[in-house]
Amino acid sequence: MAKIEIYTKAFCPYCTRAKALLDGKGADFQEIDVTMDRAGFDAMVARSGGRRTVPQVFIHGTHVGGSDDLAALDAKGDLDAMLRAA
Repeated sequence: MAKIEIYTKAFCPYCTRAKALLDGKGADFQEIDVTMDRAGFDAMVARSGGRRTVPQVFIHGTHVGGSDDLAALDAKGDLDAMLRAA
């Protein structure tokens, strides 16, 4: 089972889209809401190489990117393989 972490903020449509894609795949994920969490936000920025937008998705500790990046990975057929990898 993949270890998935997704940094989100409240009322973020892109976060909702990314979570829906992962839910549709039956993937369990840890959601880290950084809406009011400055330390969590700073950790997200550091882990993502400076990206300040949400969501930021990590699978097995590898930075995948945001919602569009996750959707592009799925469109290429690579997301399922990442989710299956242990």
